[in-house]
Amino acid sequence: MIRILFASLFALVAMGASAFADTRDVYTVSNIEVDETAGSLIEARELAMASARVQGARVLIDRITLAEDRLQSGGLVVDAALADRLSAAVDVQEETAGAGRYKGTLAVVYNPRMVRAHLDGLSVPYVDTQAPKGLLVPLAGSAGLDAAWREALGTGRDETLSPFVTANSPGDSAYSDWLELSPEAGALGARRGILAELSGVDGAWQVTVSTVTAAGTERVGTTPYASSLEVAVDRMVALLDENWKEVSVIRSGERTPATASVRYTSLAEWNTLRGALARSPLISEFRIEAIARDGALVAFSYAGDPPRLQNDLLQRGVSLSENEMGWIVRSAVSPSGEP
Repeated sequence: MIRILFASLFALVAMGASAFADTRDVYTVSNIEVDETAGSLIEARELAMASARVQGARVLIDRITLAEDRLQSGGLVVDAALADRLSAAVDVQEETAGAGRYKGTLAVVYNPRMVRAHLDGLSVPYVDTQAPKGLLVPLAGSAGLDAAWREALGTGRDETLSPFVTANSPGDSAYSDWLELSPEAGALGARRGILAELSGVDGAWQVTVSTVTAAGTERVGTTPYASSLEVAVDRMVALLDENWKEVSVIRSGERTPATASVRYTSLAEWNTLRGALARSPLISEFRIEAIARDGALVAFSYAGDPPRLQNDLLQRGVSLSENEMGWIVRSAVSPSGEP
């Protein structure tokens, strides 16, 4: 038992570090293009940094809020003073400088506490918790197009609300279920599948997106037409992010207190279940009341209703059920998840 408790404490620290990494991904905006000219190189560089902060702040706010909420607030104006207050650091990805001109590609990291305080002050709902990482399966109508689609997708995306890693298995299809996808997903740290089916012709591409979990396959939607495969990727990411925000945004301050028994067969499974509960955007005030070798009692508060919470956790590979003893939390992707 002592070993388990020490291991659990270590895992709690590791989970905190992982959560920090997730937050940094959300609050980092990369690949910001700048090109400024001034009387001196120093002045040009300062203008470029200021421009990057403003551009990045606009991207970040759009990333974590819904368009309808931004519109209802009258529009979220970002000026240089606000962008400077929200930003934490500017990193240089590429740069060319000289003769009073600064041209480069920059990345800006923003301060989560400052951004949240700004949006809270304006009463604008936001979601800055990432969806479970997805195993993205590229699908296309021919081998040649499949190769081009995979190249456009790259290895994956982290700086998004819906992070993904691109699948390598050649045998996946539009009919692949979680049982087929889970071995590769588990090896790559993904908790759900994402089917991305490309259709159209050059200059008019669309992507039909579905998510795959232990509960089945659910269609997310189809992107608007894109002029290139690179734009198609961006629109696919935007579709996934918008869907995640719509199901995760919390518009009410009301919370319902709850307790649940967590059932598991190993320390690794316990860490996975606990991480899913702690990272859900619907759950707050998560705490461990008691812990043993094969089970734990946890308490938390949640927003929304139980079906919404069940759906959110299922996206993370977690089953939330109820019996005469109360709520039971199990893995939805391992043998212990069987009733």
